[in-house]
Amino acid sequence: MKVSLYIAKRYLFAKKSRNAINIISTISVAGVMVGTMALITVLSVFNGLETMVRSIFNTSDPEIKIAPVKGKFFLPDTAVMKQLSSIKGVAVWAEVLEENALLKYEDQQFIATIKGVSDNYTDVTDLDTAMWDGEFILRDSIRSYAVAGLGVANYLGMRLNFVAPLAVYIPERTASLNISPEKAFARKYITFSGIFAVEQEFDSKYIFVPISFLRDLLNYTNEISSIEIKLAPGADTKKTQKTITALFGKNFIVQNRYEQQEIFYKVMKGERLAIFVILTFILLIASFNIIGSLTMLIIEKERDIGVLRSLGANDTLIKKIFIFEGWLISAIGTAGGLIIGFILCLIQQEFSIIKLSGDSLLLRAYPVEMRLSDFFIVAATVLAIGYWAAWYPVRYLSNKYLKKQTSIV
Repeated sequence: MKVSLYIAKRYLFAKKSRNAINIISTISVAGVMVGTMALITVLSVFNGLETMVRSIFNTSDPEIKIAPVKGKFFLPDTAVMKQLSSIKGVAVWAEVLEENALLKYEDQQFIATIKGVSDNYTDVTDLDTAMWDGEFILRDSIRSYAVAGLGVANYLGMRLNFVAPLAVYIPERTASLNISPEKAFARKYITFSGIFAVEQEFDSKYIFVPISFLRDLLNYTNEISSIEIKLAPGADTKKTQKTITALFGKNFIVQNRYEQQEIFYKVMKGERLAIFVILTFILLIASFNIIGSLTMLIIEKERDIGVLRSLGANDTLIKKIFIFEGWLISAIGTAGGLIIGFILCLIQQEFSIIKLSGDSLLLRAYPVEMRLSDFFIVAATVLAIGYWAAWYPVRYLSNKYLKKQTSIV
């Protein structure tokens, strides 16, 4: 192996009689290098985007959510709720009531989802850490308050220093068809205490109020839409989720954070896999340069093959020489691509050179997160392609020339 590797290195770095071989070898290394660099940078950007999205969802979504399988609302069972509090891993839970509502502020109108939550809601989610203006306060000793998303506030043209209250309209559940339009809606007024900014779609959809305020509008007593849960530090999410599912039964669906946004996460993973496959296919095409380079080298070294055979080299040793040369081209390109990709990602992390377009995201530049596993996966993939690109011409072409040299001898 040492002999074949030594000769392969000499063949790779020595000047060839045909300059085209040197050019093709250089192009082969450059192609593998660029492909490897692209794989590392793209995967690192996807890692950064995934982490950013997770942080957004972790701000707005509870760790566990319980909702009815059928219908929008249900009456919680007091005995079941007591057992929920005693489950190991459950730190705190909050009741939530959701309904679509028409919001009116002076001359502006907007349809949003009004979310009534219990007083301990900030213990369940981290929404209070995403305040754009004001504070996440839903009630005091005198009145109730609303906390709206930045998108909702912008549509209504409202800010905290404006004195006019917000009117909330919800259709009367018991209204008949013959009733006048004015009496068809339940209406209540509420004042803003804060505006949050998490993500454009979320900010343009939700407004938070005390659950008692929304129950009065809907003429409900204890009905809720869901129960949102925060787990204790170090709790086993899957085990706790399974216990809660068994407690509430088949009429309820219990979801963790991933399941609440399952479609989005699956789309992101699918995009990541698709990009990896596309770039790998491009690398596969680029590896044909290695095939061309080795083919020309084998033809050029036809006389050397005869000399090596005369010195006692067997077919296996001669094949290894050319396989090692092809693999060296891949190895050099892979190492260079990994280093350049690492440097580019590091520069983006430190200086945020490539900016994001649009105002929908909180970040202004592409996030990058490098993972050691990606470097191993990319290196293994590229080297595997490189081995195939070296084996293919050696498998077919060297047999031809080895047989020819055998007949001469």
